[in-house]
Amino acid sequence: MTIAEIKTQQVKIKNQDLEIDAYLAIPSAEGTYPAIIVIQEIFGVNAHIRDLTERIAKQGYVAIAPAMYQRQAPGFETGYEPEDLEIGREYKNQTKATELLSDIEAAIDYLYQLPQVKTTGVGTVGFCFGGHVVYLAATLERIKATASFYGAGIVNWCPGETEPTINRTKDIKGTIYAFFGTADPLIPNEQVDLIANELAKQQIPHQIFRYPGANHGFLCDRRGSYNPEAAQDAWQKMLDLFNSKL
Repeated sequence: MTIAEIKTQQVKIKNQDLEIDAYLAIPSAEGTYPAIIVIQEIFGVNAHIRDLTERIAKQGYVAIAPAMYQRQAPGFETGYEPEDLEIGREYKNQTKATELLSDIEAAIDYLYQLPQVKTTGVGTVGFCFGGHVVYLAATLERIKATASFYGAGIVNWCPGETEPTINRTKDIKGTIYAFFGTADPLIPNEQVDLIANELAKQQIPHQIFRYPGANHGFLCDRRGSYNPEAAQDAWQKMLDLFNSKL
C-alpha cells in the first residue's frame, strides 16, 4: 500500500544515559502500522538514508533511522568522496556489537511507545555497514524480518568481537533476505557462498539475491556504483519480505 502523506521529524532515543539522534517518518493517516528500523551506511544518517526512510514510510510503515555512530561522532553525516570513506570506516571500526545491539533494542522500545506502531515485531533494513549490523541484529527476539544489503565483513569480522558475525547465524529469530552484487570488491562471491551455506545449515528462513555485474552500494542513487535495475528489483523484494512478515 502506498501512502500519499507522511510526517518526518528528528527525535531522540533514550538508551540509559545515551540519547541517540534518529530520523523518524510516519504515515500521516491515523492508524497503526508495522515498524522498520533503517541502519545507515558508514556515511551516517545522511540525505540518502533519510530519503530511504521516507520511501519506506510511504509504503505504509513507521520507519526510523537511528544514528549508529552516536557514541563515536554525534551528528555525523557525510558524502561519498575518498576522505569521507576514510573517516566513515574509522568510526565503523570503533563500534562494538554489544553497543549496536543495545541501541537497536532501545530503538524498538522507542517505536513500541508510539501509538502508531504495531507491537508485534519489527523489520530492519541496512546498507553496507548497516547490512552487517542488521545481520547481527537479526538475532534479537523482536526482529521478525531483516533485509541486509551488501553487508561486508559478515564472515570474517564482528564489531569489537573476536568471533565473526556469521557464527551467530544459528541465533537468527526471523526471516532474512540478503542482497549482493557479484562485482562487489568488498564482498567476494565466495563469502556470499559461505553466508548462504550457513543460513541453510542452520535452517534459517532466508533468501539470497545476487545481481550480476552490480557493485557495492548498488542501491544508492548518489554513488557511481548505482545500478537502477538491481536497485529496483531488490527494493521490491525487500517490500515483499516486509509485507509478508510484518
